[in-house]
Amino acid sequence: MNYRIFPPEEMMMATVNLPLSKSISNRMLVINALTPDASSELTIADCDDTRLLAQALRLAAEANGEITVNTGAAGTATRFITAYLSSRPGISAVVDGSERMRQRPMGILIDSLRALGADIECLDREGYLPLHINGRQLRGGRISIDASVSSQFISALMMTAPVMTEGLTLHLEGMLMSKPYIDMTAELMRRAGAQVEFDAPFEDIVVAPVPYSKAGDTVAEPDWSAASYWYETAALTAGFVTLPSLRLPSLQGDSACARLFDMLGVATSESEDVADALEVAPTPEQFSRFETDLVDTPDLAQTLAVTAAMLGIPFHLRGLKSLRVKETDRLEALRAELDKFGIIVEIRNDSELVWNGARHPIFERPAIDTYDDHRMAMAFAPTAVLIPGIVVRNAEVVSKSYPGFWDDLASAGFTLTDADADGPDDDTPLTDIDNSGLSSATPL
Repeated sequence: MNYRIFPPEEMMMATVNLPLSKSISNRMLVINALTPDASSELTIADCDDTRLLAQALRLAAEANGEITVNTGAAGTATRFITAYLSSRPGISAVVDGSERMRQRPMGILIDSLRALGADIECLDREGYLPLHINGRQLRGGRISIDASVSSQFISALMMTAPVMTEGLTLHLEGMLMSKPYIDMTAELMRRAGAQVEFDAPFEDIVVAPVPYSKAGDTVAEPDWSAASYWYETAALTAGFVTLPSLRLPSLQGDSACARLFDMLGVATSESEDVADALEVAPTPEQFSRFETDLVDTPDLAQTLAVTAAMLGIPFHLRGLKSLRVKETDRLEALRAELDKFGIIVEIRNDSELVWNGARHPIFERPAIDTYDDHRMAMAFAPTAVLIPGIVVRNAEVVSKSYPGFWDDLASAGFTLTDADADGPDDDTPLTDIDNSGLSSATPL
């Protein structure tokens, strides 16, 4: 489905019930599966990634002979199920995924698991899917791991460590990426009875060989990554959004978006009208330049870059090395799609995104390519406020994390039409977007 999007005709005042956090949900699922007599009643995210992991865990629990697990394009599910299956004696499984998932590196996790006693064979290329796994009791012990590649590898190893005979000591080498996700994993493990020591800047994560012993969290928080798109929408519409059940502080590192969007003219406060809710509202306070390091929160990069560009605020975003190996090369995807708005973005040092205000004229409505990446679709959808009638291609990709996004956008006053069914007049070129800024546009 390709959606053509038009902004609200009146001031936006929306209440949005966010999806539950897939990051928390996926960790809850694995911890629950490793906990004896754990509750089978979990309130978790209803999205592709979490559904795929839940199906894989259920298949493993019911295994009778060799099983085949396909995790599609779900990176977290793939990393977590690989470690889980490796630690389950008697399981024989093939793990595979989408073509893109077969291109995403798994070598660090595979080598780490092998060092801990796992039996994993790469069926095509070494270090990549598909894999054949013979589950066994893992020995555990002390290993070193490159912390700069993916926090998902570290979380996968941590969650299986309580059932290793020697426990696990992970020595982190290099700059740790996405530390809040490690903190989230450690806290959820502790709540289920595991013994975890991790106190940065110390370089070791220590998990004792003490099995999970009690019910941990059974209800996931609303998703702060999903909330970021509503912060963006509030910034671009100068509208108001109420987000029930969203809280500060949070286990989620992406809750930093409340602080970061404060620099982009969006304030966060407790709602006076709705109990247990946050209200997101525009303010006149905006930084003249937006600079931040997103090494801990790379999933906010697309939302922040698009928001700043649409507001005409030059930006410098650092700490984005991991974006090269996400659902797509997100650095290149951002550069290409912002160029359709006349925004000339530079990629530096393979880990930074910079816009110093350079522009070029545009003469047609942007049609956004989403690259099979849910965050590309959601980050660019609110740009319809600046150029009504933009198109978002393959809009169904949002099902990966936020299946109800388009319904919520429509409920907030946006109009979505089927771009493939539009008449020829809907593609009239733009003629008067000048080089001084998108806010001067008067689309035809």
